[in-house]
Amino acid sequence: MSFNLQQLEMFCAIVGAGSLGRAAHVLGLTQPALSRAIKRLEESVGGILFERHTTGMHLTQLGQALLPHALSLQREAKQARDELDALRGLSKGVIKVGAVGSIASLVLPLAVAGVLEKWPNLRVEIIEGVWDRLAEGLLTHEIDLALGTSGMETDGVAAIADCCWTDLSYVVAGNDHPLRGKDKITLAETLELRWALTPAGTGPYLHLKETFAKAGLPMPEIAVESRSVTVLKSLVARCGFVGWMSGPMFDTERKAGLIDALPVEGLKAPRTLMAFRRRQGILPTPATRLLDELRNLAGSLQSLGPDTDTAENSSAHHSWR
Repeated sequence: MSFNLQQLEMFCAIVGAGSLGRAAHVLGLTQPALSRAIKRLEESVGGILFERHTTGMHLTQLGQALLPHALSLQREAKQARDELDALRGLSKGVIKVGAVGSIASLVLPLAVAGVLEKWPNLRVEIIEGVWDRLAEGLLTHEIDLALGTSGMETDGVAAIADCCWTDLSYVVAGNDHPLRGKDKITLAETLELRWALTPAGTGPYLHLKETFAKAGLPMPEIAVESRSVTVLKSLVARCGFVGWMSGPMFDTERKAGLIDALPVEGLKAPRTLMAFRRRQGILPTPATRLLDELRNLAGSLQSLGPDTDTAENSSAHHSWR
């Protein structure tokens, strides 16, 4: 069965408008012309797509089955047009990417800068958030690539296995925190502190829980939950809370003398980060260019190793693979 993209656009317009008249107005067609086009589409699929009611046009079971495929085909067609236009110099391609806070702080800016040096006509749209926000963005086509912690695959989201790296996470506190004067503290001592963290189910929360469990300790009581990296950093830097952050995430605040890792004895908490994409559909060309830059960046930093880069005297070491 072949589909006419123009007919599918009309079909989706009726679904969005809720009535034949409103859809015809949006499309700039007469109602009879729109009605004839839908009738031809119904003949093509072999059944009725809409039922007419006093409240408007309602999808039949066949129409409901067609809708997600029609939307997907429309997106693929638009993507193809955009990429062809970009190659002919008629428009700019758009990289739509999301990242968790630590990646948005260091890795993603480096990759974006590298891409724009090679492809100056590209434009980049970035969202920052915890993983559930990024996964939703992938599935709704708000973004095409998501950068987050490993192990987050779902039926709709797939990991890109050859684009991954590791970094270390730390218990962090403001530079004027009462524990700052101690040479060493135990992980158990931090259970009594006021913690600020992202909500349950997010990457940092799960990593912290895993780290404490490996040490035979319960999860700390979380006094403040927030999805805002800015709020969490402010609570740690200015209000006496402790937090759980990867090295790149607080590197700027460390250099400014606001936040640093606490000297927790024996603590080493690596995590793996990866690129993710939708399982269905083709990855747009602008997104593949960013992905290639991330791979190149991983390769160049891997040759330095975690203990020979410019952060040698920092608690914010990172390594790539």
